[in-house]
Amino acid sequence: MSKAKSIGIVAGWGEYPLAVARALREKDYEVVVAAIHGHASKEIESLASHVRWIGVCKLGGMQRFFRQHGVNHVCLSGKLFKDKILYHGWGWVEHLPDWECLKTMMPQIFWRTRDFTDNSLLGAVVNSFGRRGMTTVSGTEFATQLIAQEGFLTRRKPSNMERADIEFGWTIAKQMGGLDIGQSVTVRDRAILAVEAIEGTDACIVRTGQLCPRGGFTLVKVAKPDQDMRFDLPTIGPLTIEKMALAGGKVIAIEAGKTIVINREETIRRAEEHGIAIVCHS
Repeated sequence: MSKAKSIGIVAGWGEYPLAVARALREKDYEVVVAAIHGHASKEIESLASHVRWIGVCKLGGMQRFFRQHGVNHVCLSGKLFKDKILYHGWGWVEHLPDWECLKTMMPQIFWRTRDFTDNSLLGAVVNSFGRRGMTTVSGTEFATQLIAQEGFLTRRKPSNMERADIEFGWTIAKQMGGLDIGQSVTVRDRAILAVEAIEGTDACIVRTGQLCPRGGFTLVKVAKPDQDMRFDLPTIGPLTIEKMALAGGKVIAIEAGKTIVINREETIRRAEEHGIAIVCHS
């Protein structure tokens, strides 16, 4: 892709939007951020040339803001709490969607001809930006260091029993990903303890700790078989390690080449501290 003057970031929750913004600044791009209320970190303000805090359903507002600042390429980065957006209170209506959002989501909301899976929702958003002449790109195109490569991230390596759990969980996780249900499963003794759905990986880990108080389980987190690298990439970071440690988990297996590791040094340090093995598998 040819170099652009300005890159837009739609910033959700977590460290990923911050890492993308830092990478863009290092490459001398002008960083323009639409920061989602209730999701994005205030720290994003220190990394952007222009910031607008905006509701998650103000799709047209985001697009007008980006166009004002000459943005032709947009990164969708960070987690959106889909359960809170869709199923708490009055659901999406509570977020006062603008006209562009309503038009974009009509197949899901009104006609019910599409589902509410991440692929459907985010794909519709990507198409909406495209209609406004903006190309959606992956943040990892700029922050390539975030993508995990095959091998072991920690000194501790999985035992033979843990390797068996990884292989068993990997097949199941890929099937779940193919159905666009979630990215993660937890396993012990080749039994699936929990499957991630709308609640997200962290909540899945917490639930696993409740179901398996003995601990010693493995988290397997993979990309979908047809993963679109522009959005919804599997991600782990220091918070994942802390959740695993509190729940008693001992192994994290992620997919090489398709998983983001946020704050890699800190993630590995905490994993070593808690005796958690991290392996990048393919």
